[in-house]
Parts: sequence; structure tokens; C-alpha cells
Amino acid sequence: MKNSLETRLGIFVALAVIAAVLILEIVGGIERFQRGYELSALFNTIQDLKEGDRVKMAGVEVGRVEQIRLDETNNKVLVTMKLHKDVKVRTDSLATVKFTGLLGQNFVALDFGTAGSPLATPGTVLTSAEQPDLSAMMAKIDSVATGVENLTKSFTGDKIDNLLGPFTDFLKANRAPLTLTIANLQAVSSQIAQGKGTVGKLIYDESLYNSAYAAVTNLQDTATEIKATIADARKVIDQVNAGQGTVGKLLHDETLYRETTASMTNLKEILQKINQGQGTVGKIVNDQELYRNAKLTLQKLDQATEGLEDQGPLSILGTAVSKLF
Repeated sequence: MKNSLETRLGIFVALAVIAAVLILEIVGGIERFQRGYELSALFNTIQDLKEGDRVKMAGVEVGRVEQIRLDETNNKVLVTMKLHKDVKVRTDSLATVKFTGLLGQNFVALDFGTAGSPLATPGTVLTSAEQPDLSAMMAKIDSVATGVENLTKSFTGDKIDNLLGPFTDFLKANRAPLTLTIANLQAVSSQIAQGKGTVGKLIYDESLYNSAYAAVTNLQDTATEIKATIADARKVIDQVNAGQGTVGKLLHDETLYRETTASMTNLKEILQKINQGQGTVGKIVNDQELYRNAKLTLQKLDQATEGLEDQGPLSILGTAVSKLF
């Protein structure tokens, strides 16, 4: 009797443990009783997601779906997730309803978000991303398959003959020329493969390759020199803009500008005086009497020098003086 009572008690305890495990699994597992925090996300459709389904991040389970309800304010489905307390989710993480396979269980997938973004606090509503609806995808695939089937049915034997008949007749009528053309193409390709002809030499001639390579190298060197020249020119322009150097000072030095302006003003005044006959140069340029006297003096000097070859130095001097005065 004692052994029978102990046996019954053991069976009862075992059944109670099995029932507790089943109940825990039905209500969401032991994770429901663990400490954590809740986050939410709004979805247009949850694709048969159920309370108690898993929440994963990079394939690692980080929590369970706590509650699913309709949010009539936003016309969406509000999914509340309970995450483990040591899981860190950022405010810009995306929540997506995914499935493990065509017949697999749905789950909520969370991404890591952007590094440096603030961490989500309990009650935060995450941004969601919608996966394509499997039923809609299957309906579209079925529609495409039906269209292809109808298209293939429309091509009867008569229509195929009508489409391909002219092409077949063309091939039969031009068999010899087409055969000759193919043979010529084979001959040309064979010559090219052997390095013959212009195209063959272009492909296989090492000297041509070396020349082209040298030309490209020279172009690269020239481009480098041009870049260096442009850089130097930019430096000169920067120095000029900064007022450095002779040109920079000429362009930016106010003192030099004022002195140049004053010099030009003085030169203008001098030229005006010369045009008016003022001063020595003005009189020389504008005095007609001085011009006539100078011309007469030069004529007398020319006459005085005509007989110099037959006279001595003293007689030459006396003759010149008498002619002049």
C-alpha cells in the first residue's frame, strides 16, 4: 500500500511538471517571468504574428512578443515586445516582421540602428519596415503563370509556321552566301588569332603595345607637370591677392597707387605747359622763330664746312667763326 501511494504521488508530480512546462510554453515561455523592458512598433500588417513569438536581433533571440492590438488612431497594428534587460536597442532601430521559411514561424527582427544614436527607453515606439506579403507575392506569381500559360496557348502550330516560315525561306534561299560569309568570318578570326593583318597586329604586336604604353606614360607625366604648373600659378595668384611680391604690391599698395596717380597728374600738367609753349621745352617745341634761327645756323654751318679740306686748322676755325657770326 505504501509503495502504491508513492508511485501515484510520483506520477502526479511528473504530470504536474509536464503540464507546467506546457503552460509556460503556451503563454510565451519562461521569458515572460524574466525581468526586462517593453518596446513597441506600429505595423500595417503583422502576417500571422502571434503573442509569444520571438524577437530577434541579428538572428539572436532577445525577447518575445508581449501584446498585439489594433491602434485605431493610426489605423495600424501595435505590437508590444518585452526584451531582455541586458539588450540595448537604439531609437533608430527598425522592426520588421519576418518568417523563418515558407512554413516557418513568424518573428520580429530588430536591426542595430546607427552607431551613436541614443538608446531606446521603455515605452519607445520603434520605426517599422514592411516585408512583402507572402500571400500577395503568391497571387502575383499565380497571375504571371496564368499569363504565360495563356500566351503559350495562343501560339498554335499554324501561328508558329507563319512567324518562322519567312525566316526559314530566307535561310534556304541564301544558304550558299551565308555559308561563304561564315567561312570568311572564320578565316578572318583565324588570321587575327595568328597576329596577321591590322587588327591582329594591334592585338599581338608587342612593339605597338610598348609604344602605346610609353605614350600613355608621357601623357601622365605631362598631366603631372600641368598640375604642378597650375598649382604654382595658383600660389602666385594667391600671393598677388594677398598683396605679396611686386605685382601684388602694385595692385594692393594704396601708397603706390596714390604716388602713381600724382605722377600721372604732374606729367599731364607738364604736357599741357609744353603744348601751351611754357618753359624751355615748350618754347623749343612751339617757338617758330627759334626753329627758323636753328635752321639758319645749320645752313651756315654746312656752308662753313664745304672748304675745310684745303685749309689748315686755324684757317678752318676762322672761316667757321666768320660764317657763323
